[in-house]
Amino acid sequence: MNVRSERWRFLMMKAQTGDSRAYEQLLRELDAWLSRYYALRLPHAAAQDARQDTLLAIHTKRHTYAPSRSFGAWVVAIARYKWIDRIRDASRYAALELDEDIAVEDHGGAALSAAALDNLLGRLKPAQESVIRLVKLKGLSIARASGATGQSAALVKVNIHRGLKKLAALVS
Repeated sequence: MNVRSERWRFLMMKAQTGDSRAYEQLLRELDAWLSRYYALRLPHAAAQDARQDTLLAIHTKRHTYAPSRSFGAWVVAIARYKWIDRIRDASRYAALELDEDIAVEDHGGAALSAAALDNLLGRLKPAQESVIRLVKLKGLSIARASGATGQSAALVKVNIHRGLKKLAALVS
């Protein structure tokens, strides 16, 4: 890793001075190394995601690399953190086996109702739609809806009244 680290350090130093060819070469070499690094540690899909995350992190943090320090250690630290992130993600979203005898409610009616409501609200003026969603659907107070939308409290009340009146007309 020492020879490779020195080569990468040299390429990064050139890249930091604006040499795009050196930067492209560095990214190609890092891509190959990261593919091997993660292939030994993660399932294929997670390894590919971690590789891309690491390359992106290197790109966005490249200005923080100090040429007086080991480039290999810098890259390995980033790769290790991305590996740990992937392991945490996997443990957070681990699939649970479900008993096939579990009764599942049919939510089709609720989904259709929600879609119909969205369609109706979409026919209102944006100011009316936003305050109706905030106050009537999310339960915010008039004052909080006023703060969230920038409308005065009186205007929030007027927009709710007019919006509900228009909804009633659309439904009938």
